[in-house]
Amino acid sequence: MAEIDILAQQLRSALGDGAVISDWQRRRTYECDGLAQYKVTPALVVVAENAEQIAETVRACDQASVPFVARGSGTGLSGGALPHADGVLIVTSKLRRIHEIDWVNLRAVVEPGVINLDVTKAATPYGYYYAPDPSSQQVCSLGGNVAENSGGAHCLKYGFTTNHITGIELITPRGEKVQLGGKAPDVPGYDLLGVVVGSEGTLGIATEITLRLTRSPETVRTLLAGFSSTDDAGAAVSAIIGAGVIPAAIEMMDALAIEAAEAAVHCGYPAGAQAVLVVELDGPAIEVAHAVDEVQRHCREHGSEEIRIAKDDGERALIWRGRKSAFAAVGRISPDYIVQDGVIPRTALPEVLQRIRDLAQAHGVRVANVFHAGDGNLHPLVLFDDAIEGQAERAEQLSGEIVTLCIEFGGSITGEHGVGADKVKYMQLMFTDDDLDTMQLVRCAFDPDGLSNPGKVFPTPRMCGEAPRRHRVALDSQKTDLTGRP
Repeated sequence: MAEIDILAQQLRSALGDGAVISDWQRRRTYECDGLAQYKVTPALVVVAENAEQIAETVRACDQASVPFVARGSGTGLSGGALPHADGVLIVTSKLRRIHEIDWVNLRAVVEPGVINLDVTKAATPYGYYYAPDPSSQQVCSLGGNVAENSGGAHCLKYGFTTNHITGIELITPRGEKVQLGGKAPDVPGYDLLGVVVGSEGTLGIATEITLRLTRSPETVRTLLAGFSSTDDAGAAVSAIIGAGVIPAAIEMMDALAIEAAEAAVHCGYPAGAQAVLVVELDGPAIEVAHAVDEVQRHCREHGSEEIRIAKDDGERALIWRGRKSAFAAVGRISPDYIVQDGVIPRTALPEVLQRIRDLAQAHGVRVANVFHAGDGNLHPLVLFDDAIEGQAERAEQLSGEIVTLCIEFGGSITGEHGVGADKVKYMQLMFTDDDLDTMQLVRCAFDPDGLSNPGKVFPTPRMCGEAPRRHRVALDSQKTDLTGRP
């Protein structure tokens, strides 16, 4: 009997037949995450019911030297939850309990399968909410948010997931349950919590997460400003930030993205606009009123042809509906597309957008731009038709050139989607071999056998024993856990 069949039999005995999926057709359901360009059918799927079943599965994988990958809602856009063909995919989507809303201490304790927006729904009656808000917040799960250090429209003011996590219960690659942090604002010693958040599942699986809740603001005002060009909209963004106004969010969409959003959700953005800004301000009413005036002034000074201010929650939701639906909406104007994610200095927006237009024209494909303008996090959507010979290859090449362009301007290959399987080939553009070897030492401390989400983040399959001698951890033949115990 093949090794994976023996493992499947062992897991069925431990977890029950319903938790283990070996049928090929059902396994194909999990062959990719939100980045559908990469597809791998896992050898085995385990749909866990609780943390104990996850730990049991990981221990079995460790004993059999079988790789494993954790997956939540599967909304990631970097191939971070791409399965391993010879491994086990551990699905956490059934772990959906909100254990506690501790509004007195500004904390929530949740399981990894809890949907991002559900935390806010649970905390709202107490006057609080969960600030990180990826565009997929209605369907993405907290375990994936932790793995990828997800951002969202409001990360300009409130920061990324890492700024809102105070504790994690982690199943290590050995199958041991450890607690990192808790409800306290900080813990002494090395910041292992900060290492795990954003590690993309390479250091273990989070089974319980303690979140920081944020007080609901007294006032929220949302503006929609139309511009005749993305250059003018970008200049307005720089002027707003330069004046000391820090909105909760500043989002930009170009004409092609607007066209897609209108076709999909009929959001009613200004007709004929070549770019729009969605600007949201929150806080004390007096401060917000002043900031609204400042934002309007800077938008007008930089050529805004139309400015709308949402009169109520319904109008605010409609404005955001266009932006939040943008990724999916481009399916209305293109049969296929690649979602890219990179970061540039905010002041470089006009030049970078022009370079992207030039590259798109050279490759004969279209690019719709949607991005967090306030912090320079670009999301170019490269549109193509896979049925047209060579167009997919040109789109892929353009996507890579956009990543390289971000680095050229002093930016990053990713702002919030993660490296995953998609961007491992670009890591050496940002980091030296010594940098990557040093990062690998961290992974070796958690996962010496390289079983936890292998093939992600690092551009080559470095094993722990392959690190350069000057960096090599003194590992003997005996495995050790994080405390150094055999």
